[in-house]
Amino acid sequence: MLGVMKVRLVGATRGHALLKKKSDALTAQFRHILKEIVSTKEAMGEIMRAASFALTEAKYAAGENINNIVLESVRSASVRIRSRQENVDGVRLPKFEHIIDSAGDSKSSLTGLARGGQQIQACRVAHVKAIEVLVQLASLQTSFLTLDEAIKTTNRKVNALENVIKPRLENTINYIKGELDELEREDFFRLKKIQGYRRREMERQMQAAKQYAEEKQAEEISLQRGISVNAALNLLLVESEKDEDIMF
Repeated sequence: MLGVMKVRLVGATRGHALLKKKSDALTAQFRHILKEIVSTKEAMGEIMRAASFALTEAKYAAGENINNIVLESVRSASVRIRSRQENVDGVRLPKFEHIIDSAGDSKSSLTGLARGGQQIQACRVAHVKAIEVLVQLASLQTSFLTLDEAIKTTNRKVNALENVIKPRLENTINYIKGELDELEREDFFRLKKIQGYRRREMERQMQAAKQYAEEKQAEEISLQRGISVNAALNLLLVESEKDEDIMF
């Protein structure tokens, strides 16, 4: 279990580092998109003002009934929107692009309206530019919201790994190490107790063997000298004490 917990801790550490890098990259992209949104909105005001003024000029030059003329001239849409996805650090961001279809261009049919046709064409160009800015802004804002949600999700994972999973694994590892140390101390104490028991048992056996040898020797002395066994034992005791005094 200690090995399993260590492997999990290594995996959690690597995952935390990767998610942290992903969060930093997404945050940098988020700030970049935010700057683009601000600049696009600032430019959009001027472009929309120019488009509105161009429409007023076209109505003044060609009359108020230019709607019917334009509708009769247009056969198909000249501006189309295409959607695609862009992968940014594993997050799919929607992107919108405008495509100008030359088949739907009504320029040639409107040039015959003299000055009114020119004003209508200028109004069309201004509104196409406004559409381009609106499409760009829609793409940026959609990516902005998608990135915001992805950053929140990634940060939640980073915080969970850093504040919950990694501390829990570290505490489990410390607990297992403490239990293993305790088991090691118990084994050492058990071995010491067994060694002490064996040493005492050996001493007891040696003492018993010595006592048995002394008793056998005392019986032999008692038979040789015709004395009792106790007297022979006392005689052996006196001789052993004399030997010890000589040694000292």
